[in-house]
Amino acid sequence: MGETSISSTTQLALSPLLAPLSSLDGIGPKTSELIARAVSGHRVIDLLFHLPENIIDRRYRPQLQNAIIGRIVTLKAQVTHIEKPLRNKQPWRVHITDGTQNADLSFFSQWQAKKIKPNTQIIVSGILETYGNRLQITNPHYLESIENEFMIPLIEPIWPLTAGLFPKNLYKALRSALSKCPNLPEWIDPTIIQQKQWPSFKEALHLLHFPGDFPELFDNQTYEAAESKARSRLAFDELFAEQLAIGQAKRATQKSPGRALIGNQTLSNQALEQFGYPLTQSQTHALQEIKKDLERPFRMLRLLQGDVGSGKTIIALLTALHAVEAGYQAVIMAPTEILARQHFEVFSQLCAVKIVFLSGSIKGNARKEVLEKIQNGSAKIAIGTHALFQEGVEFHNLALVIIDEQHRFGVEQRIKLGDKGENTDILVMTATPIPRTLLLTRWGELQVSRLTEKPAGRKPIHTTLHNLGSMEQILQGVQRMISQGNQIFWVCPLVEESEVMDLAAAKDRYNELKHHFGEDNVGLAHGQQDSQERQDALDAFTQNKTKILVATTVIEVGVNIPNANIMIIEHAERFGLAQLHQLRGRVGRGEKQSYCLLLHDDKINFTAKKRLALLRDTEDGFLIADEDFKIRGGGEVTGRRQSGLPDFKIVDEIRLEQWLNSAWQSSEQWFQYEPKASMQQKEAIECLLLLFAKNNAGRLLRSG
Repeated sequence: MGETSISSTTQLALSPLLAPLSSLDGIGPKTSELIARAVSGHRVIDLLFHLPENIIDRRYRPQLQNAIIGRIVTLKAQVTHIEKPLRNKQPWRVHITDGTQNADLSFFSQWQAKKIKPNTQIIVSGILETYGNRLQITNPHYLESIENEFMIPLIEPIWPLTAGLFPKNLYKALRSALSKCPNLPEWIDPTIIQQKQWPSFKEALHLLHFPGDFPELFDNQTYEAAESKARSRLAFDELFAEQLAIGQAKRATQKSPGRALIGNQTLSNQALEQFGYPLTQSQTHALQEIKKDLERPFRMLRLLQGDVGSGKTIIALLTALHAVEAGYQAVIMAPTEILARQHFEVFSQLCAVKIVFLSGSIKGNARKEVLEKIQNGSAKIAIGTHALFQEGVEFHNLALVIIDEQHRFGVEQRIKLGDKGENTDILVMTATPIPRTLLLTRWGELQVSRLTEKPAGRKPIHTTLHNLGSMEQILQGVQRMISQGNQIFWVCPLVEESEVMDLAAAKDRYNELKHHFGEDNVGLAHGQQDSQERQDALDAFTQNKTKILVATTVIEVGVNIPNANIMIIEHAERFGLAQLHQLRGRVGRGEKQSYCLLLHDDKINFTAKKRLALLRDTEDGFLIADEDFKIRGGGEVTGRRQSGLPDFKIVDEIRLEQWLNSAWQSSEQWFQYEPKASMQQKEAIECLLLLFAKNNAGRLLRSG
C-alpha cells in the first residue's frame, strides 16, 4: 500500500472530492474562501466532513390558539397590518392571524419588515414567545410568501459557520458537493458493516447533512439511531485511516536503514559511577531496549515515557554516551531554555566528553564557537532548544537525536528533526504519562519504553485543596515554613490563555508577596523575561537567597531545586490535571517532606472539585493522564496542533474511546492481509487514505 503510487483508477474516482471548493456549482472565490475557513480545508471532501452540530425540527405546525409557548413553530398566517417603530431602537411589528388567534412578528431590521405587505398570506417559522399578553415571534428564522413554502426546511441541519458565511451558502455548497460524491468501494470489513448495520460512506454523509431527505426516519422516530450509526461509521473511517497511516510509518521505521551503534560501556560506566545511585529495575529494562535498538542496523524511533521524577535524564545521558562510544555525535533538544540548561548542567557533572549548549540567547562569538565545535566534531554532545535544528547548524557525524518533552510533535515533525544527520536514530522522552488511547493515536509509530518506578527515597507529596478565600491563613502557613528553612514555588493562574494576562497576574502576586515577606525574599520568573534575568531569578532561588519564587508555568519542566519543598498553585481549577501533576513534580526532590497546595475559587463547580480531588488523592500520573485525556483531549496526531482532542474532523471524545481499538485491530488485520489483497481492495484503502489526507504518512520516513 505504501510502496506503490496511487492508482489512476483511484485518482479518477476521487477527483471530484479532492477538487478545490471553487469547483462546486455556483460557489465563487469569495464564498469558497469563507467555506474553507469554516471547514479548515480547501477540498470538496473537507466540506463534506464539516458535519452539522445539531438539527432544528420545524414540523410542529399548530394553530395559534393551541400552540406551546417556547417551541419552534411553523405557521401559515395572514398579515393584518404593519406597525412602524416610534423611535430608532424600537422594533417593527407585523400583526398576523391564523384565524384562531392573533400574534406579532417583531423585527429589528427594517429591510425584513419592508418586504412584507398587508393582507398577504405568509408562512413563518421561529420561536413562539409571549410579550405582555400577546403571542410573539422575534426575528423569525424564516418568513416566505405562501408560494415559497418549499424554501423552509422542515428538518434543518445547523452547521458551524464563520463570519460572513450564511447557512444558505453552506447548504448550496453541500448539495453540490454531495452530488459529486461517487459510490466508493467499501474499505471496512463487510462483517463489521453487517454487524453494526452501518450505512455506506456516501449514505452516512447524505443522512447527516440532509436529514430532511429521510422523513420516514422522523415519522418512525428512528432518526437518532440512524444518526448515531452514520456518525459512528464516519468516525471509524477516520480512525481507521489514522491507524493505517501510523502503521505504515511504524513499518517503514522498522525497515528504514540505519547504522549499528556499538558502545564499549567505558563512558557509560564512568557516568554511572559519578551518578552514585543504582538504576531502578524499569530504568535498566528501558536502557536495554534502547541499546538493542541502537545496535541494530535499522533506524530507531522510540518513546521513553515516565512519570515525574522517574529518572529519564540519566537514561538520556547513558543513551547519548552509547552513541559517543560508537564514534558519533548525539544531540538533546528541550522545549525551553530552562530545561535545556538543566540537562547541560547534569550532563557536564556526570561525564567527561565535550558538551556544548546552544539556544536562541547564545549570540555573537559565543554562538560561532559553539557552531564550530559541533561542525568539526570536537563537541560530542550538543544540548539546547530548537535552535539546534535551525539553518547554519551543521554536525560532524550526528547519529542520535533525543527530544525531551516534545510530546506534542506529530509523526512528520519527529521524523524531520532527524534530518541533521544521516539515518539518525531518534529517542523521544516525555514526563507526561500517556494513556492507552493516546499511545495508539499520537505515538503509534514509535516503539515504547516505560519507566514505572521512582528512585528510592522519594517521599510522597502531601496535596491539599484550599479556597482562595483562606489566603490569610495560607500566608501565615508560608511564613511558618520560611522560618523553618523551607522554600516555596508560587505558581500564578492561567488567565484566559493569555500570556500577557498571565504575566499581569504573576506580577500582581509578586508585588503582594514582596510587601508581605520582604523584597529580598521573593523572586519572579516568567516566559517573557530576558533569559538572563529569568536565569538570575532561578539561580537566586536555587542558592536559597530568595525563599519564594513567583512564576508562571515556565517552571513546569526542567527546574530541579531539592530544597524547594512547597508548591502553591493559584486557581488550580484553570489548569489541566496533567499540567498540575507536572508542576507538583517540581517538589518532592529532596529529603524533606513536600507539600502541594491547590488554591481554587470559592465557587467552583462539582466537576472541577472532583478533578482536583483526584490529584489530591493520587500521585499515579498514568491514572491522572487518563482522566485528563477524557476531559481535555489529546492533541493532534500527525500535525502541529498543540492542545485539545487530536485534530479529527469527525471523531469526538466518546467515539474515540468507542472505536479506536476496533480501528487499530482492523488496521493490523489489513497489514497481515495486504499481500494477498485484490487490486480493488487495495484501491478501497487508497481511497480512504486520500479522503482523510493520510496517504503520505508512510512515506515520510523513507524520504527522511
